[in-house]
Amino acid sequence: MKNTSKITTASATKFSQQILAWYHEHGRKHLPWQDNKTPYRVWVSEIMLQQTQVATVIGYYQKFMKSFPTVIDLANAEQDEVLHHWTGLGYYARARNLHKTAQIIAEQYQGEFPQDIEGVIALPGIGRSTAGAILSLSRKEHHAILDGNVKRVLARCYLVQGHNGQAIYEKSLWPIAEKLTPKKGVQFYNQAMMDIGASICTRSSPKCDICPVQSHCIAYATNEQTNYPQKKPKKIIPEKSTIMVIPRLKQRVLMEKRAPAGIWGGLWCFYEVNQTEQINALLTKLNLKEYQREELSTFRHTFSHFHLDISPIVIDVEQIVSKEINDHAEQQWYNLHHKVEVGLAASTLKLIKHLEQR
Repeated sequence: MKNTSKITTASATKFSQQILAWYHEHGRKHLPWQDNKTPYRVWVSEIMLQQTQVATVIGYYQKFMKSFPTVIDLANAEQDEVLHHWTGLGYYARARNLHKTAQIIAEQYQGEFPQDIEGVIALPGIGRSTAGAILSLSRKEHHAILDGNVKRVLARCYLVQGHNGQAIYEKSLWPIAEKLTPKKGVQFYNQAMMDIGASICTRSSPKCDICPVQSHCIAYATNEQTNYPQKKPKKIIPEKSTIMVIPRLKQRVLMEKRAPAGIWGGLWCFYEVNQTEQINALLTKLNLKEYQREELSTFRHTFSHFHLDISPIVIDVEQIVSKEINDHAEQQWYNLHHKVEVGLAASTLKLIKHLEQR
């Protein structure tokens, strides 16, 4: 289906009424970001919820809002502090964009979100659906949303061809979402659509028997629920490997801050080399002298587009006194027993926890 010609006004009204009735009886109403709804609070929750389950987000959200209760607080924070609060959530570009956007809002909009959806979409890290969610949930403005859960509901109800990642798929879904989204109660409708996608119209084993819009669902009528959205063709995920070098001096380990762009951008990580033969050169560059090393077990970290096999090597070192390393903007001695609140890559955090237990 590539247009909304088969969805009559009466059908669209009935669909939205059934969604709203379900929300008022069953919808989630007590999540942390549903209290005192403001564009800022909704925005932070929407960004955190991208690629992450609600149960995981709740704790992170509460700590984040305690530290950065307003957009001005977030704008004034150091990036390291923001990334520290994000450590463990992954997809760190989201946190960097949050920080950057907060600074734009503080500087260009006097700490208030833009009034128009185009202005919100123009902010870093905010697409059309996220902008619609921010404005509809916090200001009750009439905007449709189309996150992954909503896409799944609509694709099944109206047998929309395609899969996530295809421009034509999303292009086909937007007119449907817009036609179904009611002007009255839009904030409840949009929340309900996300809730239904997350809890009823799930990827596998959807609970069609309790779905409020079962009567509208063509996939249910034809028993094709599991065929929609259509499967994305599988790609062979490349495998890469690296050696992580962990210089250790008593209870401190040396790490470096990554460049802002790229993998683990802006985060603190251990040094990497491609071959063990390069370790001596690295230590010389760091003005360190090795007296013992230990190879830890190799483990795999999976990114969205490749697997990375990490072989950590802990090297106990002495500093060359005449050229002692001091903490500065790009490197620091991290005390395993007196933690510093900085953004750590997931692999770095895993290794630190391992070393703490030894």
